Parts: sequence; structure tokens; C-alpha cells
Amino acid sequence: MVSFIRRRPWEIRESAATPEALFFDRRQVLAGLGGAVAAGGLIGAGAIGSSRAAFAAGGPIDDLFPPKRNEAFKLDRALTPEAANGSYNNFYEFGFDKGIADRAAKLKPFPWSVTIDGLCNKPQKLDAVELIRKMPIEERLYRHRCVEAWSMTIPWTGFPLAELVKLADPKPEAKYLRMETFLDPKIAVMQAQTWYPWPYVEGLTLAEATNDLAFIAIGAYGKPLPNQHGAPLRLSVPWKYGFKSIKSIVKFSFVKERPKSYWEGLQASEYGFWANVNPAVPHPRWSQATERVLGTPDTVPTQIYNGYGEQVAGLYKDLAGERLFM
Repeated sequence: MVSFIRRRPWEIRESAATPEALFFDRRQVLAGLGGAVAAGGLIGAGAIGSSRAAFAAGGPIDDLFPPKRNEAFKLDRALTPEAANGSYNNFYEFGFDKGIADRAAKLKPFPWSVTIDGLCNKPQKLDAVELIRKMPIEERLYRHRCVEAWSMTIPWTGFPLAELVKLADPKPEAKYLRMETFLDPKIAVMQAQTWYPWPYVEGLTLAEATNDLAFIAIGAYGKPLPNQHGAPLRLSVPWKYGFKSIKSIVKFSFVKERPKSYWEGLQASEYGFWANVNPAVPHPRWSQATERVLGTPDTVPTQIYNGYGEQVAGLYKDLAGERLFM
């Protein structure tokens, strides 16, 4: 019997993915970035920072790379060149500009303690390497859409967040997963600014956390995660705006009440709990109808739920009163 695999909306054939050799062609990368500047320029002077400390060899999880790719998760556009991806980053603990790779090099991702607590039957504190080695590691190709109206496409390595939820065995009264990043103002310069609501906190409903797409990344481009991407553990929820994808996580807490995220605490009128991508709902200060594709000269229409609506729209069918797209 011949079986037919129905492609998801974002999928293309393997042959359409950017060849790995292209990631390392600096001239093509810079040409693409130059085009992005000419096209209207979210990438400005000084944005291309150094990422020289991104992939230090000899780490405790190097043997997990390169991972096997999960062919169910593909893309409808080429991957973002690695050099562009590694040098244009939001990591507010290290500054509000994009060229934070050198500053993030101060972060020491190993050893790294991870706490799983709250309303769960198996609370525990363990090293990140121990946690990672309990998990099924794979590569997935994902879109990433920033609330600032730029986008990337990234080959993440990691494991389904649902596997961590299963490890914790949440109690029936647990409704949300609260996540928290590290707090160390000695290395994260912005955390010394006490008027910001540090540490960075994010949250998902348990239904979102156990959705097929919710992913904990430990690497990118076939290598361990660079510091500027949130080593050693960062969230990727590709149907939501990028600020939901919390970096350098130290705590996963199962809670009954909806947690207040960092950006809600900072500016609730502009950044809400749900933060699902919707081109029809503008940010109060700019349109979300289109996005600049970093590493290229292209501006393209934004898709509802960032193109993942088939997989996630059902999570929100009974939430008509919520501000789902802020």
C-alpha cells in the first residue's frame, strides 16, 4: 500500500532547504544583510556583532550533535544564514540593542542548575546536562517571528516541552507552566537596573506547553546553543511572538494562577500573556501585517499564528474575551 503524507502549511521538500555550505558563505550573508538594510532596515549600523564565543568546542553535550532531523517540521522559506542569526539577537539581560553576542559571552551555561517545582508529583533539582540526557533530542526547522516585525527561520536542536511536563507529572490543579530565567547582575548588565521586573518570567497554559510545537532548544545549526540564543535551555513557541520564547531558563514551575510575564509587568497595554501572531492586529505603535525576513532583502506578508494555525488555533476556540494577539 502506498501511503501519502499530508504536508503541514509551512512545509517544503527537503531539497528546498538552504544547503549547510551556504550558512558559512560570509559574502552571501553580508550581501543579504545589506539588502535588508536597503529594504527598510531593521538591521542598522553596528547590528552585525561578533558571535565568536557562540560555539565553543569541548562542551558537555557536544556528542549530541549533529542531531537527527524530525522531518515533520519543515519550512516554506530558506533558513536564515547562521552568521545573521547569531549576530542579531534580543536578550534584554545583556542590553536592549541587537549586538549583544560579546556581552552574552560572560554567561556560563555549564554547569547550570534547573529546578522543576510547584504543583507536580515529581519536583526535582538537577543539572541541565542531566535533564537534557533524559530527553529525546532532535532537530526541527522553525519560523521565528519577532513582535518588532522581523523574522528568521532556524534549525533548532532540542526536545518537546511536553517531555519535560511528563517528567514533572503535574497535579490536576496545575493549569500553567511558569518559566524563569537566571538572575545575576554581575554578568547581565541590565539586571542591575532595578526598575525593570527581573528576572525574566514567561508562562504558557499546560495545553500550550504540551502542544506538539512547543520546544526546548539546546542547540542551533547542528551545534550547541550559543549564549546569545539563551544557552543552555531556551523555549521556542513558533506561533507566538518571539518575546514569549524565554532564554537561559533556570526554573519550570507548575502553578494554578496565570503568571505575569516580564513584558506584561513592564508594559501590559502593549504586551500580553498570549502574544499569538496575527497580521490583522497591529502593535499600538506599528503594523504587524508584514515582516522583514532577516538575511534577505525580502518583506513578506505575516500569517496568522505565524503559519501554524492548523496546529494551534484550536487551543483558543473558547477564549473569545481574551486579548490573544497582544
